[in-house]
Amino acid sequence: MHITNIAFVLFIVMVAVVGNAPLAIFLGIIFSLYFKPDINFISRKVSTIPLQIGIVILGTTINLSFILNINPVYIVWISLFVLFSFFGGLIIGRVLKLNSNMTILLSSGAAICGGTAMVAVAPIIKAKPSELIVSLTIVFMLNAIAIVFFPMIATYLQMGNEEFGAFAALAIHDTSSVVGAAIQYSPESVEMASVLKLGRTLWLIPLLFVLNYKFNKNIGSSSYPKFIVFFVMAIIFNTIFNFSYETQLMLGVTSKAFLMAGLFCIGTQTTLIDLKSLELRPFALSLSLWMLAIPTAYIIINNVSL
Repeated sequence: MHITNIAFVLFIVMVAVVGNAPLAIFLGIIFSLYFKPDINFISRKVSTIPLQIGIVILGTTINLSFILNINPVYIVWISLFVLFSFFGGLIIGRVLKLNSNMTILLSSGAAICGGTAMVAVAPIIKAKPSELIVSLTIVFMLNAIAIVFFPMIATYLQMGNEEFGAFAALAIHDTSSVVGAAIQYSPESVEMASVLKLGRTLWLIPLLFVLNYKFNKNIGSSSYPKFIVFFVMAIIFNTIFNFSYETQLMLGVTSKAFLMAGLFCIGTQTTLIDLKSLELRPFALSLSLWMLAIPTAYIIINNVSL
């Protein structure tokens, strides 16, 4: 077997086991720059397949029955927050004259569930690998800041356990980072954060359908991104059969492994030219959105009965 093929397999296994998104992207870039695989080694279309599989499996870990455990008022506020963040991002992106793909990726991530939303949206809007990588990198940076400083800020502001859980669920992008910040505060914060964050995640369903209609309404049925339908079917399947915690944990690990493999493949599509083309406007968009989201989340938790 050719050394490039062996290295590719080893790298895929490594990123799937380790489960670290920044590392997966970084190793993909290193693989591309060091081994310089042929342009047909792995196509851009093929590189998105692991991402799509991961998103579908992720659906089997989502149960719609969680809605019964949420204060109806919070459902309304979560929805308004998601819409405010997404359309606010589109407006800021237009003001900054950022290209539409980057604007949609960053707005989706900020509004719904960070990296997960972006990797789900990327194949639909046909985002370039470099666009997805930049978007993910920005979100990873903001998540890292949030995990470290949000519990400190909450302690200074004397937030209650459930208050911080709700605040984290609204103001932090990725689900894993929401839980990571909440764990540092209290077990009660984790429970509230997990439930409300899932409420934001469910907005991924209408987002995928709307974006697919906008970007792919003129394509043939054979090109239709069927993973969207399978994702929804997986959620419904889990809601009906209510998989055990152990089963959902196993499915979650499997989903993450495919997502990491997909991110590695996306990284392999990046060249030095792509990396040299990075600019500050995507950072400005994300930071602006976050600066709006943080006080908005704080206002919500102080005005809605938990």
